[in-house]
Amino acid sequence: MRIERELMRGAGPVAVLQILAERAMYGYELATELECRSRGVLEMGHSTLYPLLYNLEAKGWVAAAWREARSGRDRKYYRLTAKGQAVLKEQRAQWRAVTDAMRRLGVMAPEPGT
Repeated sequence: MRIERELMRGAGPVAVLQILAERAMYGYELATELECRSRGVLEMGHSTLYPLLYNLEAKGWVAAAWREARSGRDRKYYRLTAKGQAVLKEQRAQWRAVTDAMRRLGVMAPEPGT
């Protein structure tokens, strides 16, 4: 399923921050992780992912550093900063509020057991 651009603009940054909260990753690794864990819904090509990463870096939410990967190649790894962690916490709360509201409106199925 392809997500409309406006929805992806909201979901993309928080998804990237969430993945990077777990560990530092280089771009291709991050793209693969997003695609796998979202079952293809949040698939991002290089033309979407790298501008997003540069934007998050400019905001101070992620930091990048070159280091050698297991393959022996130098790769640019991105990690979440303290500022990014605070933003992620705020974004999680906002997404919970939106999904709860959509559930109450009937757009989404209710949580099991509710």
